[in-house]
Amino acid sequence: MKNEEQARSLFGISLSDRPRWQQFLICSSGFFFGYLVNGICEEYVYNRLHFSYGWYFTFVQGFVYLCLIYLQGFTSKQMVNPWKTYVKLSAVLMGSHGLTKGSLAFLNYPAQIMFKSTKVLPVMIMGAFIPGLRRKYPLHEYISAILLVVGLILFTLADAQTSPNFSMIGVIMISGALVMDSFLGNLQEAIFTMNPETTQMEMLFCSTVVGLPFLIPPMLFTGELFKAWTSCSQHPYVYGVLVFEAMATFIGQVSVLSLIAIFGAATTAMVNCFHMILLPLLSCQFWTNLQCPNINKTHVKKQTPCAMPCYS
Repeated sequence: MKNEEQARSLFGISLSDRPRWQQFLICSSGFFFGYLVNGICEEYVYNRLHFSYGWYFTFVQGFVYLCLIYLQGFTSKQMVNPWKTYVKLSAVLMGSHGLTKGSLAFLNYPAQIMFKSTKVLPVMIMGAFIPGLRRKYPLHEYISAILLVVGLILFTLADAQTSPNFSMIGVIMISGALVMDSFLGNLQEAIFTMNPETTQMEMLFCSTVVGLPFLIPPMLFTGELFKAWTSCSQHPYVYGVLVFEAMATFIGQVSVLSLIAIFGAATTAMVNCFHMILLPLLSCQFWTNLQCPNINKTHVKKQTPCAMPCYS
């Protein structure tokens, strides 16, 4: 029998006995909070401190997730799906996170926003091909998604001072992240659909445990593991920022999984588009009164433009 209370709860807040608009509001609030804090922290680490180690930072974030999941009381004994269910999901999850974070070393924030704002379209298209889902959308929903994407791109380009700065390596990385994102949300929705007893904590726990080893090859291949370890050892306060970011992102991740379980991957991608509007606005407001720290930048591989160049 389906465990509604377990499958429809968010950090102890029961969602199953609430109207759908309240479920949407609660989950969206957690999503916006987590990822707005994540965006501010990413700007600080990548573009203010000039640490550009996306794979390594994703690796650290994964261990913080596991600690937080343990504190939530989840153990592997509570799993309702076999481990093999999460292999494909974990690969695209870690690849998406690593490529997205790493692309900030080669793209400024407006450029990344332009690419990420198109996420809803590949998510909708890929939903028709995922086994166990095979979701199709009416034509007017595709048109609405296209108009939303165009509006976001125009919003990004509206201020010439924040015009995107493109690098071919960054474009390749963020394009790869988009491809993986198109699979990610739909694979998560398919798992929730095929086994409704799957909880958000199980999804995040298994994805992280299985996914962490996928991050080791790119870190070794690029030499990022040892460079990042050396750089962060010289500036240990960076770990404090990363832990704080991971804690906020954890709230966002669990909220996203709640949105996917209740409303589906495409609706979640739409919510993400509105997040794309708020983040640069709040980022500008947040950094207006702060100065870039004067630290030793001998560890910098390549100085990237400030994510909000209007205040650089």
